[in-house]
Amino acid sequence: MVAAAFDVAIVGFGPSGAVAAALLGQAGQRVFVCDRSTEVYAKPRAIALDHEIMRVFQQLGIAAAIEPHTEPFTDSCYYGADGRLIRRMTMVAPPYPQAWTPSMVFTQPAVDAEVRAAVAKLPNVRVALGVEVTGFRQDTEAATLAFADGHPIRARWVIGCDGASSTLRGLAGLALEDLGFDEAWLVVDVLANERGLAKLPRTSVQYCEPARPCTLVIGPQNHRRWEIALNDGEDPRQAETPEGTWALLQRWMTPDDGQLWRQASYRFHALVAQQWRAGRLFIAGDAAHQQPPFLGQGMCQGIRDVVNLAWKLDAVLKGQAGDALLDSYGIERARHVRELTTRLKGIGSLIGERDAARAQARDERLIAEAGGTVHALPRQDVLPRLEGGALAADDSPARGTLFPQAWLRREGRRVRMDDAVGTGWWLVVRDAQRIVDRGMPGLRTVTLPALSECDGVLGAWFDKHHCAAALVRPDHYVFGIAADAEGISRLLAQARAALH
Repeated sequence: MVAAAFDVAIVGFGPSGAVAAALLGQAGQRVFVCDRSTEVYAKPRAIALDHEIMRVFQQLGIAAAIEPHTEPFTDSCYYGADGRLIRRMTMVAPPYPQAWTPSMVFTQPAVDAEVRAAVAKLPNVRVALGVEVTGFRQDTEAATLAFADGHPIRARWVIGCDGASSTLRGLAGLALEDLGFDEAWLVVDVLANERGLAKLPRTSVQYCEPARPCTLVIGPQNHRRWEIALNDGEDPRQAETPEGTWALLQRWMTPDDGQLWRQASYRFHALVAQQWRAGRLFIAGDAAHQQPPFLGQGMCQGIRDVVNLAWKLDAVLKGQAGDALLDSYGIERARHVRELTTRLKGIGSLIGERDAARAQARDERLIAEAGGTVHALPRQDVLPRLEGGALAADDSPARGTLFPQAWLRREGRRVRMDDAVGTGWWLVVRDAQRIVDRGMPGLRTVTLPALSECDGVLGAWFDKHHCAAALVRPDHYVFGIAADAEGISRLLAQARAALH
C-alpha cells in the first residue's frame, strides 16, 4: 500500500479551497490543492463579506492586504410596492464586536489573488492548476485522486471545494436536498462613471415591487451590482446579452453612464448536502450548499465551512483528537446552513412577492410592526448560532456564537485580541481568582484585567451572559460558558470528551 504523500488534498482553489489550503498549510500540514482553472476568475461573483471572514484573513496575516479592496456595506433600504420605505438593514453599532467593520463589500478578483499569494508562500503546500480530477477512491489509510492528465495523488483526507457542480460530490455519491427555492434572476455588475454615479441611490436598495423585484448593491468605488428578477417567458440568455441587460437597466442608467463588467443569468436555489462526509472525503462551499444571494452570504458560508473543518482536521492529524471529532463538522455546518438558508428564503419571499395585493399587505404589516417609523435592523441578527456537534452540553445563549475580538492596549498601541493572544483554544476568565487547572494541552488561559481592553467589548459580553468564564474553540466559536470554578472544570471535561 502506497503511503500518503499529503495530509490533506483540496480540490478547488476558489475562496473556500484557498482559505482551507492557507489554514492547514499555516498549521504545518502537508497540503495539495488543485483547480481546473489556471488563473483567478477575473470577474466578481461574491460581493459581500463580514467581520467573521475578515477575522479569518487576519489569522492568515493578509487582512491588511485585503482591506484596501473593501468598503463598508451601506445600509440596505427596502422599498415596497408603492415606493414607501418598509425595512432598513444596517450594521451593529460601534464598538464593533469583532474589531472589524461588521459588513463589507469587496472586489473579489483582488481578494482571491491575495489569498492565493498567501498560499504560495507556504513551502508545505503544493498547488496544481489546470488539472481535472477524474477519479476518487479510498481505503483505511488514505484516499487517492486520479487526474485526466498526470499521476494520482494520495492524501489522508480530501476536501471537495469544487463548486456547485462538484465532481467529488458526484464521485462520492453525496446528494443535495432541495429546500424549495428556484427563481430566475439576472446578476449585473457595472463600473459606473461620474455621470452614472450621480444618478444612482446613495444606499443599497431592495426594490420589493411585484412587477419586477430587484436589488441594487453599492460595491467598492464605482462598482454597482444589480440582481434583477426575470419574469415568466423572458429568455435568460437574451437578458444577459448587452442589449438585453441595458434594457433592464434603463430605469437607472444608460450605456453612456458606465461599462458592463459582468452579466450572468442564474437560477437561485436553496440546496444543502444530505451528508457532508464520505469516509475520508468532506465537501464544503458551493459543493455542499447553495443559497439565495440575499444579504450576500454565499462566500461567507463557504469560508465558515473550511474554518470549521480545518481546525478539526489539524487536531486529528496532530493526534490531539480522535477521528470522531470530524463528524461534528457536518452536524454543525448542516444545521447552520439550513437555518440561515431558511432565513434567507424568508427575506427572498419578502422581496420577491409577485401578487400586488399581498405585496401591499406586506408593506402595511411591516410599517405597522415598526410602529409607523422604520428603524434600522442589524444584518448580523440574521445569522444563527451553531447547534449540536462539538459544543458544551449546556444551552446558554452564548454557546455556539462567535466570541468577540476586542481591541487591547499594548505598549501604548491598540492591538486586536487575536494578534495578542494567538490561535488555539482559549479559556477567557473574568478575574484571576477563577483560574483553575487547565487540563487541556495548548489551552491559553487569559483574564479580562490582564487583557486590558480598550472599548469594554469583552466586559459587556460577560455582563450580558452573566458568566465567569468562556471556553472558545480555535474557530472563535464559544464551546460553552461557566458561572464558577466548578463550572469551568465541567466545561474543560466536556471539551476533552468532545475531542477524544
